[in-house]
Amino acid sequence: MTSTKPEIDSMVGFEDARSVVTQAAGQEPAAAAPATDRAPVFEARDVSVYYSDFRAVTNVDLTINDNEITAFIGPSGCGKSTMLRTFNRMNDLIEGARMVGSLTYHGIDLYSDDVDPVAVRRRIGMVFQKPNPFPKSIYDNIAFGPRLAGTDENMDDIVERSLRGAGLWEEVKDRLKTSALGLSGGQQQRLCIARATAVNPDVLLMDEPCSALDPIATGRIEELMLEMKKDYTIVIVTHNMQQAARVSDRTAFFTAELDPNTDQRTGLLVEYDLTTTIFSQPADERTENYITGRFG
Repeated sequence: MTSTKPEIDSMVGFEDARSVVTQAAGQEPAAAAPATDRAPVFEARDVSVYYSDFRAVTNVDLTINDNEITAFIGPSGCGKSTMLRTFNRMNDLIEGARMVGSLTYHGIDLYSDDVDPVAVRRRIGMVFQKPNPFPKSIYDNIAFGPRLAGTDENMDDIVERSLRGAGLWEEVKDRLKTSALGLSGGQQQRLCIARATAVNPDVLLMDEPCSALDPIATGRIEELMLEMKKDYTIVIVTHNMQQAARVSDRTAFFTAELDPNTDQRTGLLVEYDLTTTIFSQPADERTENYITGRFG
C-alpha cells in the first residue's frame, strides 16, 4: 500500500466468562508492543462529545498507535461508537453534534477550521455494522471512491488489488460486473472493506463489523484484520469480548455512569491497556466486573 501521511455480549455465569476470557487472552498476543515501539496515529486529550446538550462521552484520553488493532469494548450506550466516529469526523454529519478537547492525527488537529472533513474521511476509512454495498456491480463498488478522487491509476489494478487485500478476489474475479447485492453477507462485508481500502487510507475504523455475520464469516473478517494491520491502523468497536481478545493489541473499556451535573448517563473511558493486561489483570474493578459477566 502506498500512503502519504498528513499534510459475549451475552450474559453468562461468572466462572464460564472467566474461563472463556482467560483462554482467549492466553493466546499469543496479536503482536502487541510497548507504546514506545510505534508512532502515535491518534492522540485524544480530554475529549468529550455532545449531541446538543447531551454529553455522550466524557473526558477521554487515549493514544492509538500505528499498525495496531485497538478494540473498544463496553455495554450498550457507553459511547464506543460515538468515540469511534470522532476519529474521522462522522459525527459532523449529525445535527447538534460537537466535540470539545484535543484530537490529533499524526500531530495535526483533526478539528481545525482549515481541515477538510471529506479529506479526513478519505484518509480514515470506515466499515459499518451492517454491510452496505452500493446497488452497483462489484467492480463499480470498488471503483467508486477512486473515480470520485480523480485517480489516474489504472482502475482494473485498483479493483484487483483491493479485492485481493480483502481476501475476496478469487471468489469474485469471474463476476465483477454482476451486482454486489448478490454476494453473501460475509462477502458483502469484505467488499465494503475492499471499497474502503481502494482510496489508500491510513486508518480503518470498524463499527461492530461482524455483528450481522455468522461464525464462519466472522472468522474470515478476523483473519483479514490480522493480515491487514501490517498496512493499516485499525480501530474496532465490538460487543464480543472474545473477538477483542483474539484480534486486538490494545483494548479500551468504556462504561456509562450518571453525570451528577445533568442526571443523565454519560460514557467514559475506564481503562485502556494492552489487551492481555485488560483481560488477565485489569486495574479497575469495573473492568473486572464487565469482562467476567457481572454486568453488561
